[in-house]
Amino acid sequence: MNQRRLILLTVAALLAIFGALYLSTQRNLPRDPHGTAFLPWLAGEMNTVTAISIRKGSATPAVTIRKQADQWTVKERGDYPADVSKLRRLLLALRDASIVEEKTSNPASYPIIGVEDPSSPGAKGAEVDIVATGGQHAVIVGKPVGQGSFARRGGENTSYIVEPEISVEAEPRSWIDSKLLDIAAATIQSIEIKPAAGPAYTLHRAAPGDGNFVLDGVPAGRKAVEAASLAPSPSTYGGLTVDDVAPAADVDFSSASVATLSLTGGGGLTLTGTTSGDKHWIEVKAVKDEALNAKAAGRAFEIAAYRYEAIFRPLEQLLVPKEPPPGAKKTAAPANPPLNASPSKKRPPAPPT
Repeated sequence: MNQRRLILLTVAALLAIFGALYLSTQRNLPRDPHGTAFLPWLAGEMNTVTAISIRKGSATPAVTIRKQADQWTVKERGDYPADVSKLRRLLLALRDASIVEEKTSNPASYPIIGVEDPSSPGAKGAEVDIVATGGQHAVIVGKPVGQGSFARRGGENTSYIVEPEISVEAEPRSWIDSKLLDIAAATIQSIEIKPAAGPAYTLHRAAPGDGNFVLDGVPAGRKAVEAASLAPSPSTYGGLTVDDVAPAADVDFSSASVATLSLTGGGGLTLTGTTSGDKHWIEVKAVKDEALNAKAAGRAFEIAAYRYEAIFRPLEQLLVPKEPPPGAKKTAAPANPPLNASPSKKRPPAPPT
């Protein structure tokens, strides 16, 4: 081998060694994660997610939202339809989360920022477990901070501040599709009310297209209130939302009020209602609305107290108040004492002179 070739080989070997050393040092340099995606894999798998479960303070999920056929449902509510818009907001928040700052890797400090093991009793954070085509991934979302949240990826020690803030709710009732009924008042032709206690009555439209209603079942000697007060409010059956859902068998409907609506076009609706403690429950059965019947079959719905009271109005609310008996006197309010009056007190004896 001549000298020239030996020199070239030596130079090439030295360049290879220096290149390897450079790459090694670059790999070992600390990298600034600021601005990088917290869950970079999610952007490409948003449309392949099939389930999300949330754990908080327990080894088992508090709520599981899963896709069955073409519908998202809440497992813990008998696979009742889920609020898809809320689910999408959570996925978008996780997808868009970017790292602002690296925080602790010390497990002893996790509870301070809420990224401890979510199965721990009293855990402040929540674990979101996402199942997608690419596999199963977990992230622990801790306390809010500034415009973001503390968070830690499952299986990793390092925690971060990420933005924007990620809001996670661990109550099954928070994930159900709350929309139940949306009946326009103009389509209601009559309403028959059979209360659990008290007299029954019927309201019917005075004439087709007329906004006034007539009350049937007015007791002798009484009068109905004006027609405007008899008509159902647009907000009674329009946009009716539910607070929770449960198996109908779990709610006692043995003593219940019943509202039967007759609608334009031969449609109808029956609402059966009862109260349990401070909760107000209804069952729903429709005429000519198979989709609603499929959604409501075997289920009871918790609704707000004011909506319940508007649906099952007692007859007395639709009557002009009774006049007091002739000669009856109202109890007079006690006269106000003079401004300068004071409680009776014994005058203290005069001091000795």
